[in-house]
Amino acid sequence: MTDVEDNSLNPMRPYALTIAGFDPSAGAGVLADVKTLEASGVYGLGACTALTVQNDVRFDRVSWVPLADIQDQIQVLLARFRVDFIKVGLIESLPLLLKLISWLKAQNPAVRIVWDPVLKATAGYEFHAQPDAELLQTICRELALITPNRPEALRLLPAASPEAAAEALAAWCAVLLKGGHADGPEATDLLLLGGERHTLSAPRLPHGEKHGSGCVLSSAVLARLALGDDLATACQSGKAYTAAFLGSNTTLLGYHFISTLL
Repeated sequence: MTDVEDNSLNPMRPYALTIAGFDPSAGAGVLADVKTLEASGVYGLGACTALTVQNDVRFDRVSWVPLADIQDQIQVLLARFRVDFIKVGLIESLPLLLKLISWLKAQNPAVRIVWDPVLKATAGYEFHAQPDAELLQTICRELALITPNRPEALRLLPAASPEAAAEALAAWCAVLLKGGHADGPEATDLLLLGGERHTLSAPRLPHGEKHGSGCVLSSAVLARLALGDDLATACQSGKAYTAAFLGSNTTLLGYHFISTLL
């Protein structure tokens, strides 16, 4: 007999799952994702892909969790909770990511997956070199959204500009190109969705740099999807949540607040 909990028993809190690395500072990875999900009105579940030795300014090393152990963490959750929305962050390799996505789709063909392609730590540690284009295409075709920043977009698909790389990625899935690495008085993200371009802008803050901001944005978008928003609305709301997080203090570790969008 299955013990899966029907989400109708908990209508105010849908479940969403983050599959990401463990950051002891809680600024990035699973801990930051779950904080974002909870503050956004979603019950956050988590599975660990890597144990990192880091803080907000230093990255020493990473120990990868084997795929079988990642799957076991997830399987015990799926046996109890209905999960239709999943985010994947730090992962050991893209071939492993494809195996994981294929396995997730076998558990729930309707699951919607957001991938935040963590290729380099804030403190400078590089996780992945340029991926194989054919493998990248296969992965992207299984995603609801990919959320690279500008350097990540160029590493995923070398092009004349981050925008051009995002346009190429958008042939395979929706793309939210994060604009935090650009210059100018506003931080503008670009959502490429079904042939449409949506620009999402917020004032660039004088002390707005935060460890794990990409994790927060992708998790905030995931939360809004779990709450029923369409993708364009979810990205707009996720941008607003992240702007509040970036402006929460002058340190590299931001604060989370209960979303006013609930």
